Amino acid sequence: MKLGIVILAAGQGTRMKSSLPKVLHSLAGRPLLAHVVETALSLQPEKTVVVYGHGGEKVREAFDHPELFWVEQSEQLGTGHAVQQAMPMLQEMDRILVLYGDVPLIRRESLQSLIDNSGSAVGLMTVNLDDPSGYGRIQRDREGTVQCIVEHKDASEQQLTVCEINTGIMLVDAGRLHHWLQELSPKNAQGEYYLTDIIAMAVRDGIDIHVTQPGDIVEAEGVNDRLQLASLERVLQRWQAEALMHDGVTLMDPARFDLRGSLITGTDVTLDVNVIIEGQVELGNGVSVGANTVLRNVRVADNVRIRENCVIEEAVIGAESIIGPFSRIRPGTELIGGVHVGNFVEIKNSTIGLGSKINHLSYIGDTRMGGGVNIGAGTITCNYDGAYKHQTIIEDHAFIGSNAALVAPVCVGKKATIGAGSVIVKDAPADELTVSRSKQLTIKGWRRPKKET
Repeated sequence: MKLGIVILAAGQGTRMKSSLPKVLHSLAGRPLLAHVVETALSLQPEKTVVVYGHGGEKVREAFDHPELFWVEQSEQLGTGHAVQQAMPMLQEMDRILVLYGDVPLIRRESLQSLIDNSGSAVGLMTVNLDDPSGYGRIQRDREGTVQCIVEHKDASEQQLTVCEINTGIMLVDAGRLHHWLQELSPKNAQGEYYLTDIIAMAVRDGIDIHVTQPGDIVEAEGVNDRLQLASLERVLQRWQAEALMHDGVTLMDPARFDLRGSLITGTDVTLDVNVIIEGQVELGNGVSVGANTVLRNVRVADNVRIRENCVIEEAVIGAESIIGPFSRIRPGTELIGGVHVGNFVEIKNSTIGLGSKINHLSYIGDTRMGGGVNIGAGTITCNYDGAYKHQTIIEDHAFIGSNAALVAPVCVGKKATIGAGSVIVKDAPADELTVSRSKQLTIKGWRRPKKET
């Protein structure tokens, strides 16, 4: 049986009050639609078609995926009309699964259950809500058999008392769906072609309706405004935190943790409160991450300690290193191992050798540093001349005194010592002390300027 999937992503999302299409709003660091696409493709369908709206070219541009097919719904005439636009691309399919780009938490397991158990019937996913306001109501006969779906705006007072609602997710035989879509009419309160009307047509034609419900009600929740988006964000973050803890990660407070990408961990990893993981992050065995730290596209080796309030992005951190507190590691940086990076140190596009220490108030940019180097407090590499970046080389076991400025391009030789307060503009030879300071003078009679009163 060939499965085709239609993902409806053409809604304007006016309640988001944003120029960004609704399905591109971020949930755990990825667009809403990305979550649905990932789940859909995990079912291994023959073809997946995304229906996007007029002016929604941004949606298509945001996804460069060879397994997706795209079709535009230039007029917003309802869900039935949207599926009609996709049908020409699905002519060879046996069954069609309809999903929604703004229902991001639907799980593969729930959809697989719908597929496996529907057989030749129409598969319909429903949930029961304490407050079903705004949703289409499932209408059953006395025997409990589904008869139709009535949209909220078209429902009578008695029908509005029903708490079982339509999630919109359904599985339909492709041939029958094509026939039923031709019968849809916009004669309703919203003047739209309701996909839900095909349920009554199926009953009329003697086709059974098989109802399933998701493992968790929240799987069927859609996003219509920023309040709902924030609510689903916390749900997804809780799910992710629980999965990590099941895998052995210690989260000091699961409610204060955000994963906005992917995280691979070794054993005995500990994350303190308010840690944010973005992009692709790998943490080795025995890694600890302090509170209020951001890790973005980082690979961290075993037994690294990252203290509080650090920002590390697009970097590689070698084993046994200690970072922070208040350190910033910028893109292109690699700490080879056993490196100490302390408070208010910024490193960018640099390699720091085994066992080197940069413990206080320093900027190291475009630098190749050997092992066993000691960088004094307040040291900076002056890598930018106003037009071009230049490289600084600091060889093994060099000692850089406090408040030194190394003006690139420059090389500090092996075991060289740079005196505190020096401005180094020429290569400093190995095994020697290099000092560059102006003569200390006291200007007698000098008075500090004062504001006129």
